[in-house]
Amino acid sequence: EQVVESGGALVQPGGSLRLSCVVPGSIFNDYPMGWYRQAPGKEREWVATISTAGVAAYADSVKGRFTATNDAVTNTVYLQMNDLKPEDTAVYYCHTALFSGRPTAFSSWGQGTQVTVAS
Repeated sequence: EQVVESGGALVQPGGSLRLSCVVPGSIFNDYPMGWYRQAPGKEREWVATISTAGVAAYADSVKGRFTATNDAVTNTVYLQMNDLKPEDTAVYYCHTALFSGRPTAFSSWGQGTQVTVAS
């Protein structure tokens, strides 16, 4: 089932953004959701995973700067990104995931949302 990401934008270094991902209810209620990103010319990398109960884990590269949350009323997962750096520039995706970062097969990949960090 399809997820829908939004919230990407052009932002200056040190700035903040909040990404959103609307998840079908059948998935939101049962599976942890992960955030991933893919920069031009690079492989997709795991950013964070959040459980249905709201417990989150993060890649070392974003720990302390990014925060994943979820909202069971709207079936939405969020990624609050603070102190953004140029190396955070990428297309961001959400997808069902394990806490190890490995994606699982309970959702399909959405279109993603572009985040560009530049002055």
